Amino acid sequence: MNIGVIGSGTMGIGIAQVASANGCNVFLFDANSSQTEKALQNLKQTLTKLAEKQKISVEESEQIFSRIKFCTTLQELKDSDLVIEAIIENKEIKTKVFSELEDYVSDTCIIGSNTSSISITSLSSELKRPERFIGIHFFNPAPLMPLVEIIPGLLTDEQLPQKVYDLMKTWKKVPVIAKDIPGFIVNRIARPYYGEALRIVEENIATPQQVDDAMTSLGNFKMGPFELMDLIGIDVNFAVTTTVYKDYFYDPKYKPSLLQQRMAEAKLLGRKTGRGFYNYQEGAVKSVAQKDDALYEKIFIRIISMLVNEAVEAKRLGIASDEDIELAMQKGVNYPKGLLSWGQEIGYKTISETLQNLYNKYQEERYRQSPLLSEI
Repeated sequence: MNIGVIGSGTMGIGIAQVASANGCNVFLFDANSSQTEKALQNLKQTLTKLAEKQKISVEESEQIFSRIKFCTTLQELKDSDLVIEAIIENKEIKTKVFSELEDYVSDTCIIGSNTSSISITSLSSELKRPERFIGIHFFNPAPLMPLVEIIPGLLTDEQLPQKVYDLMKTWKKVPVIAKDIPGFIVNRIARPYYGEALRIVEENIATPQQVDDAMTSLGNFKMGPFELMDLIGIDVNFAVTTTVYKDYFYDPKYKPSLLQQRMAEAKLLGRKTGRGFYNYQEGAVKSVAQKDDALYEKIFIRIISMLVNEAVEAKRLGIASDEDIELAMQKGVNYPKGLLSWGQEIGYKTISETLQNLYNKYQEERYRQSPLLSEI
């Protein structure tokens, strides 16, 4: 099978590696050819290290690399059966690329976008053949993270989601099918993990270290929200939150944080700049959280209640099946368990009471409950 990949950034080269590792011929194009050369050099080093650690054989590493062809023009993707775009999150730039791509590929070629936040219907509406367009959202790093969200738009052919689902299975991924709504499954449901954590710190209830410690110690999350924002990039996380907020017509539930905006403005973006909510510069000493069991319990139940409420609302709206909602959060962002089952474990009544108490205190729509919460 011939796979075209547009964009050789972290996601693009990661998708290329996944496709090639599963026997596909990959045509990799980026308008910035020096970026592609650098990405391929990094990939070669990655594959060499995997071979040294005996995770793959030397022969496999050479085959994976040899199946990826460096392209300098979009026209070289003409023989692709599927093209996946993984470039900047800008609708105008993406649609321009898709429009040009359609001039070269066959009528049967599937065109997919790795967008994490732009409407699939919106992207497809300007194509000559919108029925062959679909969202194929990998998670970073693509070779390691198993989840792939498959998002049909309103104009997507009804048979296409299953075709892409079956292909992702052959690539040893965990595919889930989601409605074309802002944030899809993961980026919608996960917003309170960051948003409510930021709110708690903005109110001087706790420090970032205390919030992280509460979520990792009581919830068994692999990373606390502030550690995770530093890893993702505070600017990237803020941009996704802003997009979801805007696309939901400024629903207070998704309101961005002023603290996060100020961090982005100060270029304190996390690991990539050496400083974010934590200091990653050489010689920096990570401060230790002052443990407070009662406070930690309040932090944990507040954040988990917001997350469970989002999962229940996603279920109510039919954004995805129950199974896919659970899978998405576990396989896309490494949650220790599915949120619907977590709500059942804690007790939906407890979740409801927590949200009601928050609403009574703040009188904000941010804490409104899903109508389904009291029925399950």
